Amino acid sequence: MGQASPTGTISFHGRTRTTQVGYVRILDVEADAQRVRGTATHRAESPVSFVAFALVERGTATLAQNGRKVSAGAEDLLAWDTNVPYTLSFDEPFSLRVVRLPRPALLVPDAVLRASTGTVVTTSQALASALRSLLAALVAAGEPRSTAVADLSAESLMNLLCVVLSEAGQPVEAGRTGAGSERHDLLGRIRTHIDEHLADPGLGPGTVAKAHHISVRYLHRLFEGEGITVTRFIQRRRLDQCARELARRSDSPPTVSSIAHRWGFASAAHFSRTFRALHGHSPMAWRALRAVADQDVLRALPRA
Repeated sequence: MGQASPTGTISFHGRTRTTQVGYVRILDVEADAQRVRGTATHRAESPVSFVAFALVERGTATLAQNGRKVSAGAEDLLAWDTNVPYTLSFDEPFSLRVVRLPRPALLVPDAVLRASTGTVVTTSQALASALRSLLAALVAAGEPRSTAVADLSAESLMNLLCVVLSEAGQPVEAGRTGAGSERHDLLGRIRTHIDEHLADPGLGPGTVAKAHHISVRYLHRLFEGEGITVTRFIQRRRLDQCARELARRSDSPPTVSSIAHRWGFASAAHFSRTFRALHGHSPMAWRALRAVADQDVLRALPRA
């Protein structure tokens, strides 16, 4: 969480309105000029890392994070990692539409997240424009009456945010032709194949290489430039899907064992060990922390 300080000398005004859509909360925030700081002290207050997204509707927001300092105006989108120190400044009255999501629920690599946070995405771009429209539609519709509709709406929002983040975090590869283009396209097909077969316990470098008519050695070479091994990439995608299921609200949540087996883990014990190694908590503890974090979202924003 962050700490907000008014920057004006007159009385401070601020208000929030929340819309619950499945396991996602959308907050409309209006306030006077202020500065919000997120530090190591604030991060220690919450064991769960979050990524916050803000659509600026009025005023100007200046974000400093990861060595970058950017300003966003009306209809621009900002993203920041609440687990990394940041400063968010507003020099005049402003209004934002804010979504805060647990890091494990976002199916984007760490490198993409680092590249996309602390940047501005203009919603004149097609996908970002679709995100703005979806947020507006969800707020206008209010809280869904059906749990199934709520979860589907939350999934749609989550997936679109992931796509926008991924686009913002990809470097522009000018003049990419020939072998470089073929390698990029092949990696894209391999990632898609992995995502489509995560539930298969037999998924591994051998089956992935065979499906794409390449050697395992060449497959490993392809992933050398990604900063992660094939095996670790598959494991991370499985853990991301499991974390997303653990975060869902439900009156009768699935067992940890059933979630692990659904996403290709042959052993629930192995799943629990790898999950703890990544997140620092067991799956059951992480689920409980996520439920507590849900209750704190309204109080924590816009100071997040």
